[in-house]
Amino acid sequence: MTQFDTHRIFSISNANDFDRVALDVFKFQYGNNKVYQQFCNHLNKTPKTVSQTQDIPFLPISFFKTHPIVSTEKEAKTIFTSSGTTKTTTSKHYVPDIGLYKKSFLTAFEAFYGSPKEFCILALLPSYLEREGSSLIYMVNALIKKSAHPSSGFYLHNLKELHQKLQELEQKDTKALLIGVSFALLDLVEEFPMNLKNTIVMETGGMKGRRKELIREELHQVLLEGLGVRKIHSEYGMTELLSQGYSKGDGIFQTPPWMKIITRDTEDPLSIQSTGKTGGINVIDLANIYSCSFIATQDLGKTYPNGTFEVLGRFDDSDIRGCNLMVL
Repeated sequence: MTQFDTHRIFSISNANDFDRVALDVFKFQYGNNKVYQQFCNHLNKTPKTVSQTQDIPFLPISFFKTHPIVSTEKEAKTIFTSSGTTKTTTSKHYVPDIGLYKKSFLTAFEAFYGSPKEFCILALLPSYLEREGSSLIYMVNALIKKSAHPSSGFYLHNLKELHQKLQELEQKDTKALLIGVSFALLDLVEEFPMNLKNTIVMETGGMKGRRKELIREELHQVLLEGLGVRKIHSEYGMTELLSQGYSKGDGIFQTPPWMKIITRDTEDPLSIQSTGKTGGINVIDLANIYSCSFIATQDLGKTYPNGTFEVLGRFDDSDIRGCNLMVL
């Protein structure tokens, strides 16, 4: 089987649906992804031995730096790349069907926030805008286009102009979404503190080496005081995924129905950690049908019985990059 009925992925409505589709995705990727197949064979995990989602192996995210992780013979129409320094190797995510990514991020955004048309969307993402291949820029650009508000758009280093625009929107009681990388939002509040009443502020994490890393609580407290909002929202995503989790405050994230977070024991990567305990974050992203849907990240976090999760930091030996990868 070289094609997968992707309609099934976005039709998941409960845990049983998720498990059925996840097992079928595992079989599909085992049969079509040579790198993942070799990894699974090394662990003696095959479609014959895997009968429940708990048995599915998670591919270390570092493989995206060293191998083409593809589950199709289709040519990649888009290649997303991670940010990095001259000393680091960047991840590459080969995407043969960009429509899957659009379907994933638009459906999830609408589920959590409603139609982009309801917002004026302002993006403060300088470190992403300054390079090519950012999946975050692709997503936000599509949301801005869907917004269709004349003031929606990207801001690079023009903080004064962004400040003026936010004040204009506030005076008109316009519903707005300000999405920004952490260091740029900190720059904004230091230079132009505000009192926003109609604006959702969403941070995508990452200091990108521009500032000292802060734990989430410290970052959010500064932003809360500097922008006058009641909550700081967050987005959890990365180059290697086609789906995102969202937090509407307090760092507690939710996922769309086709995405799930599981934590692994930090000492034994093949053992699943119980809820409420810190572990390495494993992601099941079923929208990743043509790469790998089962990824062991370098993030540390906790999951909770209701399916929510929080991100606590990163493993010490991993490079600092990507969305929402704040170091403890």
